[in-house]
Amino acid sequence: MKDNTPPRPSFDEDDELIYVGDADEVLNQWAEELNEEDDNEDELLEEDEAAGFADGEDDMDDVYIPERDDALVTFTKHTGPVFCGMLHPSEDLAVTGGEDDKAYVWNTKTGETVYEVTGHTDSVIACEFSYDGLYVATGDMAGQIQVFKTTQEYKKVWDFTMGDMCWMKWHFGAHVLMAGSDTGEIYVWRIPSGDCKVMQGFGEKCEVARLSHDGKRIAAGYGNGAFKIWDIKTNAPILDIAPSEATSHTSNITCMSIDRDSQLILTGSEEGKAVVMGPTGPVGVLLPDGGPVEAVVIDNPDFELKVAATGTLNGKVTIWDVARQTARVECEDPHKTGVTKLLWGKDCSLIGGTLGGVIKVWDLRSGALKFDLLGHRNDIQDISYDKQKNILLSMSEDATAKIFQLP
Repeated sequence: MKDNTPPRPSFDEDDELIYVGDADEVLNQWAEELNEEDDNEDELLEEDEAAGFADGEDDMDDVYIPERDDALVTFTKHTGPVFCGMLHPSEDLAVTGGEDDKAYVWNTKTGETVYEVTGHTDSVIACEFSYDGLYVATGDMAGQIQVFKTTQEYKKVWDFTMGDMCWMKWHFGAHVLMAGSDTGEIYVWRIPSGDCKVMQGFGEKCEVARLSHDGKRIAAGYGNGAFKIWDIKTNAPILDIAPSEATSHTSNITCMSIDRDSQLILTGSEEGKAVVMGPTGPVGVLLPDGGPVEAVVIDNPDFELKVAATGTLNGKVTIWDVARQTARVECEDPHKTGVTKLLWGKDCSLIGGTLGGVIKVWDLRSGALKFDLLGHRNDIQDISYDKQKNILLSMSEDATAKIFQLP
């Protein structure tokens, strides 16, 4: 029998046999069943349309159709999910990178491409302008990093391949680039000379890191829950916290935030715990009770008390009193979806990117949902905020990046 030949029908003893004399009755029964099926299909179609699914789209893809688009500008040059992005510190520019192995520098007022970064062979997961906008750096998952000088028509001035990369960030006061690897090493380069320092790994990926506000130390979180603070000048750890179920983390540290005095560091992890780290180690544990902690921020500059916020993949956003290590308020949200990124906004506000494609803004004092920003059709991967211009850059799984003007 050929592969494309349908199987022959077979009958069991219990199968109902149809006789010729029952033909009219059977045909009438079939007609009634077909009408019922048509009615059911109409009902399902109406349900799909009510849920936001367009004709011809597969509801298994979970495509969300927003009721409006609040964005001022939408950048559509990427052909796959957009993972990362950053606003230029002074000019009307953004840089974004995505799954299509490309990064783009583009105008935030017109959406026009200024420069296309090619040469990557894997998804671009990090892209940033230097603190003064003189350079732009892009890095992919395979660890290929490229740096371009923005004032020389984006001439490439340096590149390096480090092995699988987890994160990449510029120093906020010097032309120094840092990146963490899948095997735990942290690289620190001077740009454009390429002079390099390496903080040694220990076989666990360095998932996330933040630079202290004095610019001299790097706080790093690792895949097994370990936490270290490194001195950049000596390449030595000045604080080394082993995984601990009682006082620290025992699973991947996914997010981190440092207060203005560089005295307290808030870390969040996959086991659903947030830990407040002091200069000598853990000083408190926050338990949001909402699944893995995906986003944290600490020390809002507009608020009189030292507060923190945590966001979980179950959609729970909590404002905490850091001194008392107690929850002040849980942010209201009638349609909870997982939180992917949190940032402090203006006027005591908290900005959150979500898995539902909606950007939400809460009042951190009351937890009230002030407003939301619609336009994306899939999960928000990253957001970047310019407080002076009060504009937000968002990157999404829907292959777009958008510019929003906040009210």
